[in-house]
Amino acid sequence: MNQPHILLVEDEAHIAQGLVFNLKQDGCRVTHVDTGSAALAHFKREEFNLVILDLMLPDCNGLDVCRKMRQHNQQLPILMLTALSEEQDRIAGLREGADDYLTKPFSLDEFLLRVRGMLRRSGWYRPTAINGGPYRFGANLVDLTELRATTAQGEINLTGLECKMLETFFAAEGQVLARTQLLQSVWGVAGDTETRTLDNFIVRLRKYFEVDPSTPRYFQTVRGRGYRFVREPEADKE
Repeated sequence: MNQPHILLVEDEAHIAQGLVFNLKQDGCRVTHVDTGSAALAHFKREEFNLVILDLMLPDCNGLDVCRKMRQHNQQLPILMLTALSEEQDRIAGLREGADDYLTKPFSLDEFLLRVRGMLRRSGWYRPTAINGGPYRFGANLVDLTELRATTAQGEINLTGLECKMLETFFAAEGQVLARTQLLQSVWGVAGDTETRTLDNFIVRLRKYFEVDPSTPRYFQTVRGRGYRFVREPEADKE
């Protein structure tokens, strides 16, 4: 089996050295750069299985790098590292296309767990069609194989992980999916992992597909249990 190739974008040398060493010990090939411009240069000429991207870089904002990478590759998994703990900063990273994030300082074990999970579940980024074709609900039309959706706001590109989450919801239409179930099936991490990534992804889907994201009709919260996708909300009223 070929070594997974990882692009590590981290400007703090002491952090980068430890991550490179442990990723290589884990069987990965690592290209390390410390600026956004260098990251984009490597990204244009090399193939990577995963990008690990620091948010704060000396020459630019990691969000800009993430956005540019997503414009050219919707399927490449991106793990964002940030020293910022504010919720809006994490949401901003996910909004620009990051698939997951870790807030510094983080444990090495948790870091390697996230990396292994993202690499192991490469099938996330090759979604298949539901029932052989695009999936329609309300004014939305989602094509999982093309990673695209048509919504009331216009046409949007979807990341592979967004498609995986949508595929999970569509396949379990009307069923309540627990947080643990979604974390395991979509992110490949233990259900008791402390992360707000799932909740932020729900916010993202509601922004895409709901007429009023503050009052969701399709992607519903079931308090104390998890989330539920309802294709025809009117028919779901009790």
